[in-house]
Amino acid sequence: MSNGPSIDARSAPPTVTETGSAAGGAEQRVTLLLRLDDRPGALESALRPFASHGVNLTRIESRPRRGRTFDFYVDCEGRRDDSPLARAIAELSRTTTQVTVLGEADVPWFPRDIAELDLVASNTLDAGGALHTDHPGFSDRGYRRRRADIGRLAQAYRHGAPFPVIEYTAAETETWGRVYRRLAPLRSRHGCRAYLAAFDELERRCGFGPGSIPQGRDVSAFLEARTGFVLRPVAGLLRPRDFLNALAFRVFFSTQYVRHHSVPFYTPEPDVCHELLGHAPMFADPAFAELSQEIGLASLGATDDDVERLARCYWYSVEFGLLWENGQRKAYGAGVLSSVRELKRACGGDLPEDAFRPWDPEAAAREPYPITDLQPRYLVADSLQRARTKLQGFCASFYRPFHARYDAATKRVWVDRAIRRRG
Repeated sequence: MSNGPSIDARSAPPTVTETGSAAGGAEQRVTLLLRLDDRPGALESALRPFASHGVNLTRIESRPRRGRTFDFYVDCEGRRDDSPLARAIAELSRTTTQVTVLGEADVPWFPRDIAELDLVASNTLDAGGALHTDHPGFSDRGYRRRRADIGRLAQAYRHGAPFPVIEYTAAETETWGRVYRRLAPLRSRHGCRAYLAAFDELERRCGFGPGSIPQGRDVSAFLEARTGFVLRPVAGLLRPRDFLNALAFRVFFSTQYVRHHSVPFYTPEPDVCHELLGHAPMFADPAFAELSQEIGLASLGATDDDVERLARCYWYSVEFGLLWENGQRKAYGAGVLSSVRELKRACGGDLPEDAFRPWDPEAAAREPYPITDLQPRYLVADSLQRARTKLQGFCASFYRPFHARYDAATKRVWVDRAIRRRG
């Protein structure tokens, strides 16, 4: 069976109450519809009141109409009852064909600032205490206590705090070592070039090896220096929406506990072996980082149906994606790269050709996936760059009443119109 994904629909919904702009209330932005005659200088005249009253504009979008008029959608900072904006609107009502103040777009809550990930990071299945009866560690009280202890460190973590350091036990290190050694010849044979190059660096710079479990803080610093992606500790599985939203900020929620020692080559959910041996090396690759962030940005404020479609795209790329290199199928998905059986199955020639299909986000979005079983099929990309380009086109088809852009300097998401995030 495969390693589990980092998303799970069974997780509890977020309990976020939005009051005021800091917690995600209405944006301090107003959208106006200006209807102008089609004549020289009409737009310049219409924009003059904003400048004269000191109102800052954030977006202008034009749409032609039948006849000799144009519609302009103008976003400006402030609220409708602010004096400067109120005066500008009053002047516009006298000088334009029509001015309409549009309502705020009502969308599902999503983080606008990287620090707002604190609001959803604890919305996980209770670490240790809620293991399912078929989990290998369900009857092991010591294992459950250990999981709960590590989970509490993750739940207490807040953005900007030091990454929690885990003092792994000899038994945990032994489990890690068994997985590491068993995967070594398989990843060398079946891992894609980007994965192998990053893995080599992680061995040299971050202590990757069978004798010790690397610390998340060291791996996170390594990734941030290369692509801006960072790891963030999490106690367990998150809702797809919360997990995918974090990717927009180049944040990957990563567990720190170790799978149960009785079944070292299987885990029903993500653990440190899956995160570090599967996911971490690929986040050092720029093309893969861009693809992952693309999924995250598309998830912000998306409908529940579109989030589910994106979760499936994530599954068949970031988790179980393959790509062609020199005429051979190579693995770049973490669920393949961290699983002995998946690597042999996906890249070892054990499956018929009809189990492999070209990477197509539209097809992936319709394809259900097994969480705790071997994958029946895999999607194969021509390259990571082509995979991202196809994903961009797919995401552009989503309906969303705003456009989102991530500002790496401020670690905030900018949107181009007034929205209300409901939580």
